[in-house]
Amino acid sequence: MALANFKGTEKVSDRRLHGLSCMISGVGASPGITIGRAFLLDRGKLKPRCEKIPSDQVGAESERFLAAVAGARRELEEVKARTIRTGEVSSEHNYIFDVHLLMTKDKMLVDDTLTLIKEKKINAEWALSLNSEKIINFFRQMEDAYLRERQSDVAHVCELILRYLTSSDYDSIDKISRGVIVVAHDLSPADTLQLDPKKISAFVTDLGGRTSHTAIVARSLEIPAVVGTEFATEKINGGDRLVVDGIEGRVIVNPSQEQLAGYQDKSKQYRNFQTQLISNRDLPAETRDGFQVALAGNIESPEETESVLDHGARDIGLYRTEFLYLNRTSLPSEEEHYLTYKKVAESLPPESTITIRTFDLGADKLAAIQNFHGDCINPALGLRGVRLCLHRREIFITQLKGILRASSHGRLKIMLPMISGLAELRQARAVIEQSMAELEREGAAFARDIPLGIMIEVPSAAVISDMLAREVDFFSIGTNDLIQYTMALDRSNEHVSYLYEPLHPAILRLLNQVIGNARQANIPVSICGEMAGEPLYTLILLGMGFNKLSMNAISIPYIKQIVRESTFVEARQLLAESLSLNTAAEVENFVAREMNRRFPETFLMKV
Repeated sequence: MALANFKGTEKVSDRRLHGLSCMISGVGASPGITIGRAFLLDRGKLKPRCEKIPSDQVGAESERFLAAVAGARRELEEVKARTIRTGEVSSEHNYIFDVHLLMTKDKMLVDDTLTLIKEKKINAEWALSLNSEKIINFFRQMEDAYLRERQSDVAHVCELILRYLTSSDYDSIDKISRGVIVVAHDLSPADTLQLDPKKISAFVTDLGGRTSHTAIVARSLEIPAVVGTEFATEKINGGDRLVVDGIEGRVIVNPSQEQLAGYQDKSKQYRNFQTQLISNRDLPAETRDGFQVALAGNIESPEETESVLDHGARDIGLYRTEFLYLNRTSLPSEEEHYLTYKKVAESLPPESTITIRTFDLGADKLAAIQNFHGDCINPALGLRGVRLCLHRREIFITQLKGILRASSHGRLKIMLPMISGLAELRQARAVIEQSMAELEREGAAFARDIPLGIMIEVPSAAVISDMLAREVDFFSIGTNDLIQYTMALDRSNEHVSYLYEPLHPAILRLLNQVIGNARQANIPVSICGEMAGEPLYTLILLGMGFNKLSMNAISIPYIKQIVRESTFVEARQLLAESLSLNTAAEVENFVAREMNRRFPETFLMKV
């Protein structure tokens, strides 16, 4: 096929390769290997006009902004309706359109932009740009990686509104008519939801991260993707031959014949491995010597239960409820909580359990919804999780009553985040009892014996886990925060992020201590942090005796494969050797070497 047939940008940077070969590194956002020709999606970077306006034009400028917001909302609604009508994507991702539609009504976005137009007497484009940067910075400073990635959603919605303000046209995804690899500065989730795997075999972007909505959709559609390359659009020409390796996060531009042959072989291995994983979907996660592991899914919205079931799990080990509080101007009502959790319960088999974590928001995030100002200097160490719940009990009770009412529709559990000691646990239990008493007076149905558990994610809770175990029904270990707090690091700070070491001897000892105390108290304990879904750590966790692991749906088949190919005896031996080593580097090198030796296919094809 002639390169001239590939429409793309006419602008050629001095940094382009012009037929030369190179490798571009990024983030493997969706696994798979594709070989094809590049299609440069040219949307250009909008540069808004920055103009002062006279006082008598403020009203008209405000109306112009509101018309652009309405146009953006209308476009999102049309795309959502089309994808639902045609069945282009799984219903589990319709919520992404709802997120963007909510943003077009968000007080921070709309009202604050109107205020800037009025008070600063500036045009709508300038006001929107100033306000969007403020909101993006708000999300950028969030400690939670998933919430931090929501800055990209804000950027996409603001860009769409800006295009309506400037009447700018741009290349459309749905106009692509042949099998290509799309190369773009960025793709919005709405763009990604419109990708047709018959026309688009992969995509590469300058921006993006693994937990962005764009990456999540790509994995669901099983379209290989590499994001966060920074300058792919500056290096790649339309029509260049590319190898996109979504497993390793690499893009090979104009590969040699030897490289092509190697990647064709790796692509075949990957397809065979995926077939094997799919064949295991309905099989139990059980080692060869009979140790059974319950695999569960982590979700943020009711729609994601479909993906958990499709990937071979039945339980929800962690339902993060923070999504209910974001991108809105008011707090969710008891009825909204109830209907949301009821929807989750009714979308799963009757025997499935659903562990609902009460909201783990910080005062910094709540401030975006209400006029609330807590100590936001260091949100990770401030008023967040159960501390905020106890500080704002009316918000806590509203959620608890919704959870309790939904417990009459399924096997729900309540899990409290950020518990640091018995005093907090007992105070929270008292609020739960108060919520139950209110429901009884109202004549509402609920499960009086709903299990109550806690997240072990604060070192103090791990140290006194023997005491805590006597007063709860279960533990779930949040390894992300436990590692961060134990190692005294900020994961978002690039200067100390190297200290985030899941295999540090201190972390291994804490995990061992917690499961030992849970076992002694005869209560179940699970892992729901990132360690649970990372194949490298599976045997270490099995060796400790963890028999429930909760993770993102896409990781479930990989972990199940390792469990089914292992023995509990092997896992115990690996753990014993690891505990005898002195540094995190020694442990990681040993475990990586052993896991790659035992499961070469899994680590070649890792998610």
